[in-house]
Parts: sequence; structure tokens; C-alpha cells
Amino acid sequence: MKTATTGGLASASAGLRYGALGLPLAFVALPLYVVLPNHYAAQFGVPLAALGAVLLGARLLDAFADPLIGRWVDRLFARGALGVWWAAAIAALALALGFRALFFPCVSGSAALLWWCAIGLAFTYLAYSVMSVVHQAWGARLGGDEGGRARVVAWREGAALVGVLVASVLPSLAGLQVATLVFAGLLALGLWLLRGAPRPAVEPGPGGDAALWLPFEVSAFRRLLAIFVVNGIASAVPATLVLFFIRDRLQAPNWEPAFLAAYFAAGAASIPLWVRAVSRFGLAASWLAGMALAIVTFGWAATLGAGDTLGFLAVCIASGTALGADLALPGALLAGVIQRAGHGGRSEGAYFGWWNFATKLNLAIAAGLALPLLSAIGYESGARDADALRALTIGYCLLPCVLKLFAALLLWVLWLRPPTLEGR
Repeated sequence: MKTATTGGLASASAGLRYGALGLPLAFVALPLYVVLPNHYAAQFGVPLAALGAVLLGARLLDAFADPLIGRWVDRLFARGALGVWWAAAIAALALALGFRALFFPCVSGSAALLWWCAIGLAFTYLAYSVMSVVHQAWGARLGGDEGGRARVVAWREGAALVGVLVASVLPSLAGLQVATLVFAGLLALGLWLLRGAPRPAVEPGPGGDAALWLPFEVSAFRRLLAIFVVNGIASAVPATLVLFFIRDRLQAPNWEPAFLAAYFAAGAASIPLWVRAVSRFGLAASWLAGMALAIVTFGWAATLGAGDTLGFLAVCIASGTALGADLALPGALLAGVIQRAGHGGRSEGAYFGWWNFATKLNLAIAAGLALPLLSAIGYESGARDADALRALTIGYCLLPCVLKLFAALLLWVLWLRPPTLEGR
């Protein structure tokens, strides 16, 4: 393994070796968070309310495990990056097996399927969390200035968007059988490349409970996390409902691959533009611009109806561009907070454990509340009546706009406006 000496990623080769693991991790995330709910509802007839409860429980378990995983990863880093890599390799094997089992259950009947889904999700989520925290902490420990941190995150998230792009079309074109095998191969390739990536710096850090709660002693982390949580919920709600919106509101299921491909391709293509914007406007101001773009885009999506495929294709491109900001910029802001707090090279796992806790909590809230709420007001998968479709439109389009607006307000008040705040 190579050691990072000057901070950041010195070359495109180093960026590829570090960032490549983001591709399979994102590849698996799309089916787990977007396809799986619709798969169990449409293919197996599992009730939405019960499915939402299972998703909520599994994601909450996963979320609460992340801080503990982060603490454990910091301990592994203190002993050397090679041990961290082997921990990721073991987690990768568990992830590949769990992912396949979820989409090809060996049981039948709603009750048995719900249990299979719950256990499979818990197993798969925990393995995914170990790999995600390792990958994020590894990149944050590479250091660098504001632009360098943005490039580190850009390599990881750019590869991630390529993975999501592949995942958005491959199951439709080749089927889930092929998709699970391709995922396993990409995971092995990403791990092999990471083994040759620049090795992060290691410094002794605090132990015991102090290591777990250390991030919350930093004011800048608390403020950034509050913004990230609200913005994350705003993004998680439409991610949970997008397939329902395409199939029932737009009545365009055949366009699913094109819509998803346009969304994630726009996100991947926009990341270099957001990195360039950072050099001119800064991380926080660029992120605010991304939020504004998302608000305008989802407001427009609320006006679309059956057959408006080209209009929604434009929505996918614009919202995908906004996604690029959400992926590349908050993580770079967090890396800066860690550096300025003096915790670089020793506590990144703890920070990203809580960061991922917030991410998973957002997804749990979106799935655990949005799906049962839609069911309670009369919407079910395949609905065509006006009241049900109106509820779906409110959930997919207008609720995210309100939440994004609140996140933008928090970013301005807690981060951008006060000139004396540390850690901007």
C-alpha cells in the first residue's frame, strides 16, 4: 500500500484506486433502497404498511450500529490500513451473499417473506455499513485543502454514480440474476484497487466512550449534521417513491431505465462542475445552489401527469445535477470539520459513523413513514384514482420541496451567514 504524504490524491491513478470501491457500494444501494420495496410489493404482494414497518426496523438497527462501527474502524486504523482492508474484504463477502438472498427468497407467503426480508436486510445493511465507513474514513484521512478534500469525495462519489447508473439499467436489461453476479465481480475489483490506493495517515486517538461521542463536542459538526439530516430526508422521500410515481402518476413503466439513467448520469457528469464551483464560491455556497436547483425542479415535477415522459426526463436531468452537489460537497465539508477540530488521522471513523447514522435514519424515516402514510390515505401500488395520485404527487414532489427549503435556510443561518462561526 502507498502512503499519502502530501494530503489528498496526487494523481488520477490514485483517485481511481481509492474511489473505485464507491462503484459497487452504490450499485448495491440503489436496489436495496429503491428497487427492493417495489419488488416485494409488486412481485410478492407484500402489504405496503407491513413492508414499511420492516424497512423502518431494519434501517433503524443499521443506523444505530453505525457509530459503533465507526469507533471499531478507528481502532483498526490505529493498527494499520492492511487490517482495515481485510475487515472490508470479510464484510464484502457477507454483503454479496446477503444482497443475492434478498432478491431471491427461499420462502413464500407474506409473513415468511417479511421475516426473510427483515433478517436479510439486517445482515446486508451491517456488512454494507462496515464497508462504507471504512471507505469514507479512508478518504477523509488523506487530508488536503478544501479543493483537495472535494476531489477526494468527487472520486468516491463519481464512481458511486457510475455504479448507480449501471444498477439503474442492468436489472431491467439483464435481470436480477445477472445483476447480483456483476455486483460481486465489481466488489472484488474495487477491493483489489483499494489495496493499492494511498494509505491514510494514522495517529493515536482517544479510547473508550470518549471516542464514540467525540464528534458531538465539536460545534461545527453539530451544525453541519443538523443541515445534513434535514437535507437527507428531503432527498430520501422521493428516492423511496420514485418508482411508484413513474408507474402510477406518469404511467410510464417502460421509461424507468431511461429516467434512472438520466438522473444518475447527470449526477456523475455534474460532479466535476461542482468541484470547479467550489474553487470559486466555496463548499457551502455551492451546496446551497444545489439545494435551490432541487427545489425548483421538484416544484415543476408536481405539474406533470400521465404521459409527460419528456418533461420528467428533464426533471431527472435537473434533479440529478442537484444530486451531484449533495454527494460531493457535504462529505468534503465534514472532512474539513475533522481537520480543523484536530482529529484528523485518528477519529474519522467516529465522525463518519455518526454521519452514516444520520443517512440511514433519513432513509428509515422516508420508508417507514411515507409508505404507511400513503397506504393510510388510500394509495396502493397500481392506483389510478385522482385522490390517490394527488397524495402521491404531494409525497414525491411537494414534501421534498418544503424540506429542501428548510435545509437551505439552516445552511444559511447555521453555516454561511454568521461570519464568526468556526469550521465553515
